[in-house]
Amino acid sequence: MAKIEDTVSDEVLTSFSTETPADEAPRAPRAVLNVPGAAVGRRKEAIARVRLVPGGTSFTVNGRTLEDYFPNKLHQQLINDPFKVLDLIGSYDVIAKITGGGPSGQAGALRLAIARALNEIDRENNRPALKKAGFLSRDARVIERKKAGLKKARKASQFSKR
Repeated sequence: MAKIEDTVSDEVLTSFSTETPADEAPRAPRAVLNVPGAAVGRRKEAIARVRLVPGGTSFTVNGRTLEDYFPNKLHQQLINDPFKVLDLIGSYDVIAKITGGGPSGQAGALRLAIARALNEIDRENNRPALKKAGFLSRDARVIERKKAGLKKARKASQFSKR
């Protein structure tokens, strides 16, 4: 019995290798957001990754302009609030990639990401104003899940006494 187990365990050990096959190319390293002016923001189901480049006025969201991606003026104003609070409108090029969620969640995620990026650039000067305006805190409200036996998260069918 011992000889059979030894041969089986030797076969199993030799069949696995820790080397990568020659035909597979090595993966490129993932982008690291440790660069000043880069940050991530989340709101509801939306995730926004932002990079701020000094000395420009362009605002790119998923390869489109801000006005094209967010036609609603309220969303545009919400996104530009961190720049207005710090009087930095037109000081940075904004390159953003947003995934998930709807327009409102994406706008909130983008605002948080921009505020965090501005905070990383100049923490001593920017942080007090951003903190006072409430731009550095993540809004943790998410959709409440639907419960079994109910029509929605809290809506129940009409109660009948008899």
